[in-house]
Amino acid sequence: MTKVVHPYAHRLSIIRGWKSRWFSLGKKYNENLKSDIKLREYLDKRLKGFYVALVEIERNQKMTRIVINTSRPGMIIGRSGEGAQKLRADILAFFKKETIPTTEDLKIDIVEVTNPDADARLVSYGIAEGLEKRLPFRRVSKMTAEKVMSARGVQGVRIVLSGRLGGAEMARVEELKKGSIPLQTLRADVDFARERAHLTYGEIGIKVWIYRGEVFSAEGGAASGRNENNK
Repeated sequence: MTKVVHPYAHRLSIIRGWKSRWFSLGKKYNENLKSDIKLREYLDKRLKGFYVALVEIERNQKMTRIVINTSRPGMIIGRSGEGAQKLRADILAFFKKETIPTTEDLKIDIVEVTNPDADARLVSYGIAEGLEKRLPFRRVSKMTAEKVMSARGVQGVRIVLSGRLGGAEMARVEELKKGSIPLQTLRADVDFARERAHLTYGEIGIKVWIYRGEVFSAEGGAASGRNENNK
């Protein structure tokens, strides 16, 4: 086992579930996988800046359900639900443009993330925004780490920035770690995310690990059985 194993994939079927779930679809694996990849790429561009933490896709023979987890659901839903209706129309138009087969019924559920400071994807977005606003990278990393450690249930955080930090001519890697990050413990609830900050002198790579305690029950995924008092 190497150090480059993705923390999410490493814990699949142990404390994690699949982000795409298909039921009774026969031998359409290739089509569904291709459409899911294209849909996720489209939603990443379409919902950029809306603080989306996770996109889950459920499929059966008659229905496709898309669950969007975000810390700011009001931005997506819009006034009187106009934003959600427009998003559904845009997704159907995207399926038609890419000739992706879809089911008769398409449902979009927007779920609020109750603890955004403990979500690696949202934390990485915040770091990227700070860097793009030309804030000093050390200050951004330190303030973010302190904010994450003060969140409920968080026991450790690790932030790695790589690239032309501070506009230097030579790229380098800077790391900040607080608490513990047990990457080899399979019951450890470790959230991981990658992000890029687009700057005038190049891109800065961002990696975030957040340790949220140990999970002793497989039921309900990481949400249940977490030992938040084990500090």
